[in-house]
Amino acid sequence: MAENNNSEKEKKYLLEHDRPNCIGCGACVAVAPEHWDMNDDGKADILHGKNRKDEWQEKEISEEEFKVNMEAAESCPVNVIHLKRLKDNEKLI
Repeated sequence: MAENNNSEKEKKYLLEHDRPNCIGCGACVAVAPEHWDMNDDGKADILHGKNRKDEWQEKEISEEEFKVNMEAAESCPVNVIHLKRLKDNEKLI
């Protein structure tokens, strides 16, 4: 069983947020409050995410975290949340 827990926590996906184009509707926060937060400037942030030079945010996530973040991405009206598979860099949304 410990092996299964390790594979669940293994980082398999890259969660990306095109923060400059975020409109701050809060759908991502409503769907996945354990992964998203609203900033004082009215835009969403990935909790514990890294900021890139282009002001996008990113965070590597596990299979377990993938499903709820896919729901957050699908709820975003301006499509600024993206998920990629790390092993082949395939964009999933």
